Amino acid sequence: MRNARDTIILLISSLLVTGNATANAQDSSEASSKTGHFLYVATPGIRDYLGYGGHGLLVFDIDDHHRFVKRIPTQGFHKDGRPSNVKGIDVSVSLNSIFISTLRSLQRIDLGTEKLIWEIPYQGGCDRMSISPDGMTMYLPSLEKDFWNVVNCENGKVITKIKVHSRAHNTIYGPSGKKAYMADIGSPLLHVADTRSHTVIQKIGPFSAGIRPFTINSDESLAFVNVNDLLGFEVGDLKSGKKLATVKVLGWDKGPVRRHGNPSHGIGLTPNETEIWISDGHNMRLHLFSAHAPFQQLTTIALDDMPGWVTFSRDGQYAYPSSGEVIHTKTREILFQLKDEHYNTVSSEKMIEVFMRDGRAQKAGDQFGLGRKYTGDSN
Repeated sequence: MRNARDTIILLISSLLVTGNATANAQDSSEASSKTGHFLYVATPGIRDYLGYGGHGLLVFDIDDHHRFVKRIPTQGFHKDGRPSNVKGIDVSVSLNSIFISTLRSLQRIDLGTEKLIWEIPYQGGCDRMSISPDGMTMYLPSLEKDFWNVVNCENGKVITKIKVHSRAHNTIYGPSGKKAYMADIGSPLLHVADTRSHTVIQKIGPFSAGIRPFTINSDESLAFVNVNDLLGFEVGDLKSGKKLATVKVLGWDKGPVRRHGNPSHGIGLTPNETEIWISDGHNMRLHLFSAHAPFQQLTTIALDDMPGWVTFSRDGQYAYPSSGEVIHTKTREILFQLKDEHYNTVSSEKMIEVFMRDGRAQKAGDQFGLGRKYTGDSN
């Protein structure tokens, strides 16, 4: 009897130890997912196509070979219940929140609890927004209407509207926090707003056509822009307001593309501000150029799918085209392909890097591939 009783006691003890170990492992796993260096990828980030990663906010561990960590549920639906196109993504470190815009609405998600704080539909819809360096103000373009909403990041309320031209689209809040840069597809001018008065104070250009994706350097002296019908990019002087150069991709044909209707839709400046990387949708490539005149064409990188965007990690080590590859910027080698929990390829034009500690954001990258030579921690 005693042997039987001892066996039962040992069995119960073993179960308790196993249970505690499992719980501790789960706690440890949960804690590790709240501290680290992560890439947050919002999907569907290519139109409303669910075949590129489904619906949600996918988290990848940058320091562990970009391993898939988890999927955070998100909102953003069409009226018929289908997930809507994600249009933009940004982070407010001060509010510990990640913001995702879709065609109609903007949602704020707490990075610690991973719960939705609010989702607000905006008249005129939403496009690719940008948040002030202090994390409290957002410039939110309408969905190709003639205005931007200036939004309070804490409660989502509209502070004011800024009328620009006809087709509001991409937005960059300058690193200084003093100016916001607004690209209107219908205009060859890059509009610049004073962020104290929220009024347009300058127009850069004209460029050769309507402006698509663009980026700027860290001292806010230069803009590098994609424009309609150009396989290449143009350069604008943010001080004088003049266009400085038109740079065409040599050696590659400009052909039809599946999305965006534009040969080059996607441009990024390496954080150390030495190179410009641009997308080539027809040839499914990235073309690399020197970021200084005469803007020498350096090389090209073949991709598995059509790129429509490119950005970089803050330290400049990794390039992230929207086709899902992770590229080492120095060696040009494709290191990884982003994969979800089902080992499906993840592709999105809306992704952002976040450094987390105990469930709180410490610093974040940017969806636009901005220069960081004077403001960040680039190489």
